[in-house]
Amino acid sequence: MSNYLRVAAMTLLMSVGVAQASADAPAQAATCVACHGEAGAKPILPTYPVIAGQYANYIAHALKDYRSGARKNAVMAGIAGVLSDEDIKVLSQYFSQQEGPLYTPSVGQ
Repeated sequence: MSNYLRVAAMTLLMSVGVAQASADAPAQAATCVACHGEAGAKPILPTYPVIAGQYANYIAHALKDYRSGARKNAVMAGIAGVLSDEDIKVLSQYFSQQEGPLYTPSVGQ
């Protein structure tokens, strides 16, 4: 994807995300909700992951891997590439505290 198209796509995603972000969401979440849905619980496409309720350390690790290039995805590389460590901390904490359709089953009870 050319840099021009990547910037155009990110700009569109950010503008959509701002409109969908809930009032209690941190400013950094505006871009995330454009694809992952409000609070990260209802992605706009079935191929996009639910991030609501994921473990904070998993979200942080994934974002850092996208940022470094260790994890490959053109859209996420562009988005995570501009995140600071503090942004990643804020996002991982916020999305980990959101209720989503994911759950951890109890074993042996």
